[in-house]
Amino acid sequence: MRVLVVEDDAQVRAAVAAALRSAGLAVDEAADWRHADVNLSVNAYDCVVLDRILTDGDSARPLHDRRRRGMTVPVLMLTALDDPHDRVDGFEAGADDYVSKPFFTNELIQRVRALCRRGGVIHPAVLRRDDIEMDVARREVRRAGVLQILTPKEFAVLEMLMVHDPSVVSRTDLIEHCWDEAADPASNVVDVIIAQLRRKLGEPTVIVTVRGAGYRLLSAR
Repeated sequence: MRVLVVEDDAQVRAAVAAALRSAGLAVDEAADWRHADVNLSVNAYDCVVLDRILTDGDSARPLHDRRRRGMTVPVLMLTALDDPHDRVDGFEAGADDYVSKPFFTNELIQRVRALCRRGGVIHPAVLRRDDIEMDVARREVRRAGVLQILTPKEFAVLEMLMVHDPSVVSRTDLIEHCWDEAADPASNVVDVIIAQLRRKLGEPTVIVTVRGAGYRLLSAR
């Protein structure tokens, strides 16, 4: 899942981005609408975390304008405004959810995940493939009942493969949804994570390479 964080306070932006990355999400950052529009024009996001008040003004009006022009990505607004009328204005402008500052980090992560799921096809909270079980909410993966310790990036790649099973997932799709804009498409980051997953999940190998196309899960049946 890929998220855009739009926040003019560099310290808050860095904290939000770090929290979301620690949860396995790919995160891009923007300080204002000008930079956000550039990101939105070239990347496919599952959710936008948007500060209500930016240096260039209240985000409600710009969001409303972009909704009218066809922007459909789910938006979670961060706000220090506690008046119920401000919240109503935000929802009327096109926000899908609201979190007040200061916020509880784990709640923010779960709300972002919920919006990411809302933006696409709804998938089960627990994904299963043969002897592999992935609890998305708890961030736990088990194979044959044994807990596997995965890094956030390993979890994100495996989740992508399980969600799209039995289809092949291309390297490009993995990079676009599991890495942020700092990732070099020509690098071997995907190969490294796939190799790590294969090693951790053990035999028989569950992830196969489809030459020239990408990766998919191999059925044990």
